[in-house]
Amino acid sequence: MRLFFHTLLLMPSLVLSPVMAAEKTDAVVLKTEQAAKEIASGIQLLDVRTPEEWNEGHIRGAKLVTYPADDLAAKAAKAVDPQKPVLVYCRSGARSAKAAKLLRDAGFKDVREMAGGTLAWEKEGRPLVKPEATKAR
Repeated sequence: MRLFFHTLLLMPSLVLSPVMAAEKTDAVVLKTEQAAKEIASGIQLLDVRTPEEWNEGHIRGAKLVTYPADDLAAKAAKAVDPQKPVLVYCRSGARSAKAAKLLRDAGFKDVREMAGGTLAWEKEGRPLVKPEATKAR
């Protein structure tokens, strides 16, 4: 009888533990204001949008590594140092969240995401540069 009651008490934890584990994340998501401070401090920037989106404007200092890509981690490792903090962004935050998870899973030490992507960045009046402007410097 005691075994039956102990089993009843343990059952919810056995059922819920996989759900709780799935919700655990190492994601660090920064609002644009905090992202701007990190950028000013020299954090590595990784833009995971398409080349067409990049050409419409990107954050100064960013490196382009398009997501999705089968070899995203390898390409990113050529663009930035996996041992140093890197801030990943896209247009809205959806692709960068997926890309950041892939990078963390691949062993990148400190991967952060920018909430809202370039849409939020521009909405707050922050500048994007076009490739021509970058080349002219």
